[in-house]
Amino acid sequence: MYRVKIHGAGSVGNHLAHASRRMGWEVHLCDVDRAALERTRYQIYPQRYGAWDEAITLFPSAEAPTGGYDFIFVGTPPSSHLELAMAALKEKPKGLHVEKPLCPPELSRTQAFYDQVKESGVHAFVGYDHVVARSVAQLEATLGAGAIGQALALDVEFREHWGGIFAAHPWLSGPTASYLAFWAQGGGASGEHSHALNLWQHLAHAVGAGRVVEVSALMDFVREGGADYDRLCALHLRTESGLGGRCVQDVITIPHRKWARVQGTQGWGEVHINAEPGADKVSVQSGKEGRVETLLPKTRPDDFITELQHMAAVIEGRTAASPIRIERGLDTMLVLVAAHRSVREGRTVHIDPAKGYGPEALTS
Repeated sequence: MYRVKIHGAGSVGNHLAHASRRMGWEVHLCDVDRAALERTRYQIYPQRYGAWDEAITLFPSAEAPTGGYDFIFVGTPPSSHLELAMAALKEKPKGLHVEKPLCPPELSRTQAFYDQVKESGVHAFVGYDHVVARSVAQLEATLGAGAIGQALALDVEFREHWGGIFAAHPWLSGPTASYLAFWAQGGGASGEHSHALNLWQHLAHAVGAGRVVEVSALMDFVREGGADYDRLCALHLRTESGLGGRCVQDVITIPHRKWARVQGTQGWGEVHINAEPGADKVSVQSGKEGRVETLLPKTRPDDFITELQHMAAVIEGRTAASPIRIERGLDTMLVLVAAHRSVREGRTVHIDPAKGYGPEALTS
């Protein structure tokens, strides 16, 4: 049985605690706010999962044990991620998981964090759980089998009004009650729905197109009532091999559309996240078999359980390189920072993958 510590008793912390218990792991959940711990114990966890799990131990952060953990999870707001993650590495867990986005859209500490991860030998992950979902894995396998031929274009959209986020966080009075209403803190469409960008990058790797090297962005900002966030983030991307496409993220669309499509020379493949209540859908049109659609049932807790099963397989040596490994999360940060620079400066921004994960990787 693994022993885990979770920083942050908000929504994601509860999901991670529940998934860990479903795995049979020992859970220590901590937060700097005692009220958040009480809310977890009496409100969030029992309302979501039916009853409080007495096997979960709650700690104020200053009183949480140090050392002896197999996994440490960082599920706090993005501005605190790197500080907590770097401290966690010193505890030498087998695995470190940092929720997405890895940090706010700036690169002053990202290379130092990466260097510390490599020196520690700890398996480090970023919480882009969609890329380890069964639906994405099925699409990836189809692409790998050559069913649609050579990839010509890649499009991903995560367009979803953030009312659903606040419905899942009833203790928040609205966007400005958290980091979500501030792009510079990792919120807004660019940060909160960066699952889309990460999925775009993942599928680009799946078709052998390599890393993103060219970014052109358009963002629609809202600056009112103390808020400063992008409600729309539209990206044009190009990879090392020349594959191009677009990625669109917003916090305004009703009903939601979480969708990815790879167009090939002999057909196309799509994945629809939450295509209908309780299921993802994979659709493939190929010259060999015609159109095939598959529904894959899942629940929201399944997203986190699947992610934890994947991480356990990695640290146990049962699976190869992980699509949620730290390098992939850092690649997503590089593109997010490049996107904001593109908007500020009104031009295309280039990324040099050979220059690491700091500011110097943005070459022009």
